[in-house]
Amino acid sequence: MARRSLHLADIARELLALFGGILVILMGVHLLSGPAQAAPIVPRAAIAYRSDLTRIAHAEWGLAAPVAAFAAQIHQESGWRPEAVSRVGARGMAQFMPATAVWWCQVQRPPAEDCQPANPVWSMRALVGYDRWLYQRVSGDSDFDRHWAALRSYNGGLGHWLNEAKNAGSYQRAEVDRACGSASRAAVHCAENLGYPRRILFTLQPLYSAWGGEVTP
Repeated sequence: MARRSLHLADIARELLALFGGILVILMGVHLLSGPAQAAPIVPRAAIAYRSDLTRIAHAEWGLAAPVAAFAAQIHQESGWRPEAVSRVGARGMAQFMPATAVWWCQVQRPPAEDCQPANPVWSMRALVGYDRWLYQRVSGDSDFDRHWAALRSYNGGLGHWLNEAKNAGSYQRAEVDRACGSASRAAVHCAENLGYPRRILFTLQPLYSAWGGEVTP
C-alpha cells in the first residue's frame, strides 16, 4: 500500500512539473508578444483646435463638411502635434513634405508669412484644402468611395491611384484597391496605403463623431 502511495506521489509531482513548464512557456509568449494595444483616444491637444478645424472645413466644403474625418486624419498624421517631423522629413499636423508644402503654397497663393507647415492653422487649411483638391480628381461609385480614394492619394500619391484605376478598368473601390501595386507603385507599399483610409474612417473617425459630419459607406 505504501509503495502504491509513493507511486501516486511521483505521478503527481511529474504532473505538477509538466503544468508548471507549460505555465512558464505561456508567460514567456505573453511577454514576447507585449501588452495589448490600447484603444485610441482623442488627444487632449485636439480640443484646442476643434473650433478652427470646424470653421476651416465649413469654409472649404460647406456646412456638410466631414469634420470628423478631417479630425481623424490629423490624428493619424501627427497626433495633433504641430511640431511633428517624420523620419522622411514631413512636417506639421498635416505632415506635408517640404516640396509638397511649397507646391501647395504656389497653388493657394497665401501671404508668404502664412505658408508655414509648423503653423497649426496653415496645416489644417492645407489638409482640408488638399483633400478637396484630391476629391475633385478621383472617381468612385459613392461619396464614401471618393473620400477613400482621396485619402489613398493623400497618403501615396494621386498619380499612383490614377494609374491603378486605369489598370483596373474601373473606378469601383474594390477593383482599384485590388489593383494596388499593378502600376508605378511598389507593391510593398500597398498594405500601408490601403490601411490608411481604413484606419481613419473606421477606427479614428468615430472618436470625433461629435465634431461634425462623417464619411460613411
